[in-house]
Amino acid sequence: MASQSASFTQDLALGEAKRGPRTKRVIVTGGSGKLGRATVRYLADEGWEVISVDTRRPAGISEDGKSGLNGAYRLVEIDLEDMGAVLETFTSTDMAYSGIDAVVHLAAIPSPGQTNASRQFRTNTMSTYNVLEACRKLRITNVVLASSETLIGIPFDPHMPSSLPITEDEPRHPESAYSLSKLVGETIAEQYTRWDPTLKIISLRFSNVMLPQEYESFESWQDDPKKRYWNCWGYIDARDGGQAVAKALESDKKGHHPYLIAAEDTCMRTPNEELVNHSFPGVKFEGTKGKNDTLLSIEKAKKELGFAPKFKWQDQVGKK
Repeated sequence: MASQSASFTQDLALGEAKRGPRTKRVIVTGGSGKLGRATVRYLADEGWEVISVDTRRPAGISEDGKSGLNGAYRLVEIDLEDMGAVLETFTSTDMAYSGIDAVVHLAAIPSPGQTNASRQFRTNTMSTYNVLEACRKLRITNVVLASSETLIGIPFDPHMPSSLPITEDEPRHPESAYSLSKLVGETIAEQYTRWDPTLKIISLRFSNVMLPQEYESFESWQDDPKKRYWNCWGYIDARDGGQAVAKALESDKKGHHPYLIAAEDTCMRTPNEELVNHSFPGVKFEGTKGKNDTLLSIEKAKKELGFAPKFKWQDQVGKK
């Protein structure tokens, strides 16, 4: 009797068709979100095979989950609070893939006020724990987390920043259940990298993520710095957010490393000195090279990751 081949191997999922050598594969949680869609597209363009993990489908994706942005990724719908589902998905999915090289965890309830605070905290912290624990169990050592600018004390009322521009050395002062969940996520990451010296976890503290079509709205707050002082007038183009993720995945660092991720400029035409004097009187201002340079310093990300944001809102207004 002739021997039969197995329907799956270490490199092929059950029912997956044989193909040539596979490309590097990454799971992006929250791939249907604003930052997630841009990240999926950017990583696909960089040559990654992207598996998007989310509870909802972005517009334009096929019902079978096999195509979407650039036709380059697959969508797997799971609840990240379900540890069994996370482990199974990070291991193999029938007829789709087996084995993951890296994980980008963007999924979260992304801002205060979208649900009750305890649900937001539970969802964000448990999903982060489950993702990191699954990576530990499966020996996935290349991990990127979406942290948040809110850790620096946003909304700065009543507590002002210690100095401007703000750097990663600013004490972490969460002022909401959302930002507290991000602090817990970074703290968990610190301990996981202590447990495993081969592990890299990079926490990207994203500023307010913007899509190109949202730049028209920036005109509405140019008359009053107080309308956007709450995050030092910061923002990040979603496409540059995707670039930051790609740079973090490429880094050969080990351990846990946090980085502020923002655009090169503020969201205001008013010069920084005037903005600071108006909204942060008494706060030490060390100045910036350009009059509208970001007050959320990205020098560390530039130097250590090679992050180089390309998009400024004033250059994008009116573009389709």
